[in-house]
Amino acid sequence: MTTPNEPEIILYDLASTKSVCFSPVVWRIRLMLNYKRISYRTIFLEFPDIEPTLKGLGIVVESGTKYTVPAIQHLPTNTMIMDSTPISQFIEKTYPDRPVPLTSALGQEIEAKSRSVVGKAFYVSILPREINILSPRAQEFYRRTREATLGHKLEVLLDSEKEEQTWQSLGESIHEISELMKTNKADGPFILGAKPSYTDFFIAGSLQSAKTVHEDVFHRIAQYCGFKDVYEACLPYMEKKD
Repeated sequence: MTTPNEPEIILYDLASTKSVCFSPVVWRIRLMLNYKRISYRTIFLEFPDIEPTLKGLGIVVESGTKYTVPAIQHLPTNTMIMDSTPISQFIEKTYPDRPVPLTSALGQEIEAKSRSVVGKAFYVSILPREINILSPRAQEFYRRTREATLGHKLEVLLDSEKEEQTWQSLGESIHEISELMKTNKADGPFILGAKPSYTDFFIAGSLQSAKTVHEDVFHRIAQYCGFKDVYEACLPYMEKKD
């Protein structure tokens, strides 16, 4: 049981030199907690500290699965969960007030197309720049692990000509996703209409992440009305960033 002054949840987030949330997957959970008005406090973890900290909490992962954030500790039940999907399911089941639809046919389509299209822009514009807001210790870890996966230096992605070509090639596709987001505009500013869904938090969290890492990327995506409208509708639930 928690006392009146204790939070319900401890949220494990990714640390940065800006001391605010910048992970898009953590933002999905943070938005959900803020929208549902669930009390929580944040513990920011440096990249090298994620695995030992979560292991210490008793979280066990399958072979080949990496420890990652978000993770939560639900204090009333001493439940520990890692990964945004099971966390969102737990929150929705445990705190049904102010319900957040976790899936919908429209939402699934928007999320899939956004990963395919906007994900390419994030790959060339955000991935190599995240290192700029990390501590020196986290920078070493980030560079070593990301470059091992990429097979080349992060700086290879910072080719301004290729970066611009990527953005230009995605323009029409981003516009189509933006229009899809406006399907229920007559009923409200969110993807399903009057109230937010998890897909809104998926979109808003991604844009807020971009804004924190490299604001130019945020502005390039927010110029499309569908993305901009969802982001602005979610702003009241982004006030707590730490």
